[in-house]
Amino acid sequence: MKLFQTATSVRPAGSPGARRRMAFWLLTTFCFCGAGAMSLAGNPADVPSISGGMGPCTADFTVVDISNKPVFDAKIHTKVRYGFMSKRDTDLEVGTNSDGKARIEGLPDKLKKPPMEFTIRSGDLTKSVTNDPAANCHPTFNVTLGK
Repeated sequence: MKLFQTATSVRPAGSPGARRRMAFWLLTTFCFCGAGAMSLAGNPADVPSISGGMGPCTADFTVVDISNKPVFDAKIHTKVRYGFMSKRDTDLEVGTNSDGKARIEGLPDKLKKPPMEFTIRSGDLTKSVTNDPAANCHPTFNVTLGK
């Protein structure tokens, strides 16, 4: 006497049901892998940003050279001083994207010693711009680097 009886169905490899199942699994795998690869790639024109986490202000930058072409990976640096007698400071630095754009977020809206200075450099070229966040909390800087 058999206690367990299993029913198996053997289909030939070329049957329509097997081809449909294989197509379904290949399509599902492709969709998941393709979506993951696309989300990892990102958009090269996305504006890089960094946050200081100290307030609501932002600063947007567009950096170009003397021929008005965007400068890739120009470093934008600022030092935010805060605390008792401005003894504490935070250095923030971000590089520009292929369109020459970058953004600094989370800047304080009040400074004990205004203005805030931003230094932009690419190679041996450097330029500084300043802003008082009490007067303009969301400045946009168009910076031309050149000799």
